[in-house]
Amino acid sequence: MKGISYRGNRICFGRYALQALEPAWITSRQIEAGRRAMTRNARRGGKIWVRIFPDKPVTVRPTETRMGSGKGSPEYWVAVVKPGRILYEMSGVAENIARKAISIAASKMPIRTQFIISG
Repeated sequence: MKGISYRGNRICFGRYALQALEPAWITSRQIEAGRRAMTRNARRGGKIWVRIFPDKPVTVRPTETRMGSGKGSPEYWVAVVKPGRILYEMSGVAENIARKAISIAASKMPIRTQFIISG
C-alpha cells in the first residue's frame, strides 16, 4: 500500500478520533476488539463510530495441498488502511475519558496511531 489516505482522513461525526500513522491490513477481529475496549471504557457515556469496514477477503489454502485446483476459501476479512485514515471516532464524553478509551483501542491495533481532536 503506497501513499496516504485521501478518503476518510477527516473527523466527520465525533469530537475525538484515532488516526492511523502506518499502512496495514486490519482484521475484523482487531476492529471489533478496539470497539469493545472503547465501549467498555466509556461506560454508557458518549457515542462511538467505527470508520473502517473489512471488505477485502483473505484466502488461505489448506496445508499440504498440491498446486492447482483453484484458489483457497476465504479465511478472514481485512480493512485496507493507509496512513492518515480515521479508524474510530468518539463524542459525548470528557477529553480525559476519550483519551483513555482511545489509547486502549490503539493498543489493540497492529500499527502506530495518534489521538486527534476536531477543530
